[in-house]
Amino acid sequence: MKRLFLSISLMVAVFLSAHAQSDNLPFFKAAKTNDISTLANLIKEGTDVNTKSKYGATALTFAVEKNSVEAVKFLLENGADPNVRDRFYQSTPFEWAFYESKFEMIKLMVAHGADLSTKWLLPFSVREGNIDIVKLLLDKNVAGANDAIVFAVRNEHVEIVKLLLDHTKIESDKLNAALITATGMNNTDLCKLLKDAGAVLPKVNNHDKNVKFAGLYSEKEGQLRIKNEDNKIFASFDDVKYYELKYDSLNIFSVAEFPSITLSFKTVENIAVAVKFRNGENQRDFVRTEELAKKEVKSEYKDEVGEVKEVLNWTAFRGENCQGNGDGQYPPVRWDAEKGLNLKWKTRIPGLSHACPVVWEDKVYVITAIGEDPTAEYRVGLYGDVKPVNDNSNHVWKIFCLDKSKGEILWEQTAYKGVPKVKRHPKATQANSTPVTNGKYLVALYGSEGLVCYDMDGNEIWRKDMGMLDAGWFFESETQWGHAASPLIYKNSVIIQADRSKDSYVAAFDLETGKEVWKTNREEISSWGTPVVYYGKDHNELITNGTEYIKAYNPDTGEELWKLGPNSEVTVGTPVVYKDLIYVTGGYPPVRPVYAIIPGGHGDISIPDSLSSGEFIKWRYLKGGTYMPSPIAYDGYLYTMANNGLLTCYHAETGEKIYRKNLKCSAVTASLVAADGKLYCTSESKGVVVVKAGPEFEIIARNPVGETCMATPAISDKLFIIRAQDYIYGFGRN
Repeated sequence: MKRLFLSISLMVAVFLSAHAQSDNLPFFKAAKTNDISTLANLIKEGTDVNTKSKYGATALTFAVEKNSVEAVKFLLENGADPNVRDRFYQSTPFEWAFYESKFEMIKLMVAHGADLSTKWLLPFSVREGNIDIVKLLLDKNVAGANDAIVFAVRNEHVEIVKLLLDHTKIESDKLNAALITATGMNNTDLCKLLKDAGAVLPKVNNHDKNVKFAGLYSEKEGQLRIKNEDNKIFASFDDVKYYELKYDSLNIFSVAEFPSITLSFKTVENIAVAVKFRNGENQRDFVRTEELAKKEVKSEYKDEVGEVKEVLNWTAFRGENCQGNGDGQYPPVRWDAEKGLNLKWKTRIPGLSHACPVVWEDKVYVITAIGEDPTAEYRVGLYGDVKPVNDNSNHVWKIFCLDKSKGEILWEQTAYKGVPKVKRHPKATQANSTPVTNGKYLVALYGSEGLVCYDMDGNEIWRKDMGMLDAGWFFESETQWGHAASPLIYKNSVIIQADRSKDSYVAAFDLETGKEVWKTNREEISSWGTPVVYYGKDHNELITNGTEYIKAYNPDTGEELWKLGPNSEVTVGTPVVYKDLIYVTGGYPPVRPVYAIIPGGHGDISIPDSLSSGEFIKWRYLKGGTYMPSPIAYDGYLYTMANNGLLTCYHAETGEKIYRKNLKCSAVTASLVAADGKLYCTSESKGVVVVKAGPEFEIIARNPVGETCMATPAISDKLFIIRAQDYIYGFGRN
């Protein structure tokens, strides 16, 4: 689902009681499924047609999202308000209908009093090229044609350009900007239409041409880079994706792709010294920043190589207790899979999986899910689609054992066959959870299919049904994305965190028999982080990330020890234990926290928003937390990695922010690992970036893998082992 116009408004979340939410679930479900008789009966029994969910959404919102046209019509006829704005996305049912150009629903809501004053409706519809919606809006004299004209021209949609020109008097500067675009595209038909409407090619004065706009501009929460290329000006907020700027007037430019976004430069003696970013109500002020003239990649870095004194077993997601530390294993610093540089082996693994490799002694273990439909959507990158993949093909879930030194497959076992019980996100797979081993038992969680325990030779010992692990969209619980939290071995049990749409729990099972040791219900919605254990001098704590609260349990009994909030509405990162602190992050609204927690608390250890520390909070930030990749604590510093490649370094003890740097590696999903003074940062499409650990930022190498990498790598015995989309690779010094 498209959410271009939501990104700035995802900042407010006000919660109603869970009891009220559950009372309204039958009404919401009927709206989603076009169950008119149930809707009618519930309204007759007294249900308010505009009753709200936990997030302030109404049944009309859910009917629109599920494309239930008959329910939309019925609800409107019974008084449903198309202008009720939910509290999280800050969108109305009417606006939701635009995200996927649902014309019939839009028409129905217009007839029932939908608010047509929202500025982005017409530009958005023009950008999507939906001529029926554009006609409807223009017939209702909806504003926005001035911003929409450039979209229509860029898309070369002649019919929509004609409609805009016929229905609206376009401002001259917007008309002229559209002509510049059409001229650059060599579209003579559009140029004629625009000139006939009065457009002229403006003369850019010499002062504008001579102003130095290019450079880096900074503000508290981010950076903006401007560059010149082929006599055009481009802007980027992440040093990866650049947007072309179009001249509007003196020192003012708009983003060609999104004309409602403008950049206004302040100049001194022909040098731009500041820029004001505007997008509707949102404004940000950036100031030019002088950059140090130094090389990003220092080829003279000396790689210290030693002998492995003790081979590390990488036993779980990010190794032992999920810490990601491969010190003393001396993996390579540089490689190139396509050229064969430092490539020891690569082995094709069928199917899709985000599960990480685990290593025990001389063997590597990986799981996968093989679907029969080769056309099933699988899409990586930075985007915000919530709709699950509609793949009802038969799947086979397998586990493979490989020789660590050669990559040869030693054995494979089939765990399950059939149609997946739960849908997956287009960026996910049906095998996301990493196996765990202690050298005697090997436990793999295949999502909703179940939990299987093997011996180290692949012989099945026991299996267990874990129920429907239908983790998914918090806003609408029937939208499934799939499970991802990995199992954890503690003493003689395996622990599973099963946060799902309802009836979440955390439980321990006996490693030898699979029998339940303890189970604790959690009042949590879906989450995806793996639990970890803090091992203290006099007690241990099982740490879980979660939306409602970060929580600690007694890992021997399941008793809840303490809880902490607030947290993000979607939590993915795995907690990190380092020395005597516990680090937890969240990277989704309403808050994006980074916590350094002191173990030993009891009850609710939350502190007021105005404070940055407390009895059991060493330090914290309520902004700056990261979303998908888990943080890592290493050699005195805490590192977080954002989805867009921003690496942030904090002093682990004090929380002082040391640096925030863009690795320019595009999208990132895998978590950080470290070894021998280096951080290994795995991007989705641009290989692995190796960064020097410590307070001074330095990129050592950029190492191509040659295919999509979503899984976190493993480190053992001079090998860097990574599962990519089609192959698993073993990199080591040749």
